[in-house]
Amino acid sequence: MSLIEVVGIEGYIQTTYLAVYPDKLMLIDSGCRGDVDLILNYITDTLQRPVDQLKTVLVSHMHPDHAGGAVLLRKKTGCQIVAGAQADTWYKGLLGRKQHVWDLALTHYVANRKRKPKTYQWYTPFLKPDIIVKDGDTVPNFEDWVILETPGHTNCDLSFWHTPSNEIYTADLILKIKNKFVSPYLISYPKKYKASLSKIKALQPSQLLLAHGRKSEIRAGDFDSLIDKAPNEPRRMGLREAIGLK
Repeated sequence: MSLIEVVGIEGYIQTTYLAVYPDKLMLIDSGCRGDVDLILNYITDTLQRPVDQLKTVLVSHMHPDHAGGAVLLRKKTGCQIVAGAQADTWYKGLLGRKQHVWDLALTHYVANRKRKPKTYQWYTPFLKPDIIVKDGDTVPNFEDWVILETPGHTNCDLSFWHTPSNEIYTADLILKIKNKFVSPYLISYPKKYKASLSKIKALQPSQLLLAHGRKSEIRAGDFDSLIDKAPNEPRRMGLREAIGLK
């Protein structure tokens, strides 16, 4: 059955999107762990649907505001987690586990700047996805959505393309801050990041579904500007750099 709408749900520090169909639901990134009840309440109270209609949670990458609620949502609804093969490598090893703790600290810092109350956000750094996807795959049971590998921000970034509408969810590939399109501060793989921007530009999306900036139309020139301004060397995220970016 055809997609009815894609709804933006304002989470702890990001917008999470719910794809609504007549008899099933798909969540595009899980938001933070603390967003789980918000999402489930939206399903039961606003949509007046049972939570077991949430069939799939897509995970673009492993940061707290994109993967933090996935495992708990699977436990509460029985949904399947769909992610790329690299997802469980991002926080691997001692340095990865330290980075996981640091990213959680950044999440609380950004939330504090947004005047959000401090809430419990811990989540496992390992997803163990039910379904592993690669570039060009369609989402099982939601075949109107296509997987796009768009690394650069991290090693495992995915974007999700709704082909009938030509709308694309790009996770943290592009942010919109104060009505301006900007790159995330963290760019681990600059060459891949620029290639990912070019990849999305070539599809001429009708609209981007932004995790930080909501739904937005974007012009070819905006992509060109992002590519021109992107760094040539890896750029790491520190606390000072996080200020004002989310």
